[in-house]
Amino acid sequence: MKLSTRGRYATRALLDLALNQREKPVSLKDIAQRQQISLPYLEHLITPLIAAGIVRSTRGARGGVLLARPPEEIRLSEVIQLLEGSIAPAECVNNPGVCMRSEFCATRDIWGELKKAMNGILEATTLQALAERQKGKEHSEKAMYCI
Repeated sequence: MKLSTRGRYATRALLDLALNQREKPVSLKDIAQRQQISLPYLEHLITPLIAAGIVRSTRGARGGVLLARPPEEIRLSEVIQLLEGSIAPAECVNNPGVCMRSEFCATRDIWGELKKAMNGILEATTLQALAERQKGKEHSEKAMYCI
């Protein structure tokens, strides 16, 4: 399964929020600039995240977006499911009726195991854990160039 830009960019935008919101809204323009995502596309991605209660928005001069819940309560599985739908690598995993071989197909078993493994990783990973992983990468990069 290959994630689309919808899932990848939305995850990056949420990570950006987790790293940059300090009790005040973050402008979509700033997120778009830092993440190198076009502002219209980011606006398109934020809409379902707001509807799902992952993000909330505020209007006005100091408006922007905030995480609607603490980052430790937002699982990547929720985000990817919302924006990508099922991550099954083959249609027959979710809908065995599409193939007359589904019932006795060993490869379908593997595709099902692959889906289960990916779901497990996404379910086990919170936005907070992703933010901590990102902070670790930033520190290691700085240390690499310090003399």
